[in-house]
Amino acid sequence: NFLREYGLMDHFKLNIETNHATLAGHTMEHELTVCNNANMLGSVDANRGDELIGWDTDQFPTDIYLTTQVMLCILEMGGLTTGGLNFDAKRRRESHEPIDLMHAHIGGMDAFARGLKVAAAIRRDGRMSDFVQARYSTFDKDIGAKIEAGEVGFEDLEKYALSNPEPIVASGRQERMENLLNEFI
Repeated sequence: NFLREYGLMDHFKLNIETNHATLAGHTMEHELTVCNNANMLGSVDANRGDELIGWDTDQFPTDIYLTTQVMLCILEMGGLTTGGLNFDAKRRRESHEPIDLMHAHIGGMDAFARGLKVAAAIRRDGRMSDFVQARYSTFDKDIGAKIEAGEVGFEDLEKYALSNPEPIVASGRQERMENLLNEFI
């Protein structure tokens, strides 16, 4: 909001960090999506945190699920046009020899390379994007389209909710989507 408030949005882009997303209680997918929707993505700190510790551990990324989800977001937004992936990461305390640093960088690069390959395969396959499209298809018509177009406010939504029956809640099929992701990994 600082950049927006002071008219600086055209002069800066943001560096989004996986570990900071973890510390904020968000997923990296959420952080990248919000940043992309604001057209503010500059680069990505390619690291990870420890969800159980609660501080900035900046570990090298080795989780293929995480790197796949990050690369899927990046591919869906057209790639990194103004920056790249930056290893803002450190070796673990027990890894104190120079070779450990080499293994950390190789592992991180391999994890993102594999994540990119998996993300590209998911996009080529199309089942996941078809599912998301169908899941949110109610935003393509009626009140959903008006919400997306910014044509209705809270008062309009209240009137709509009070004058219509309870909607039928469709299954999110989360387990199906998790299994689909596992097919590719």
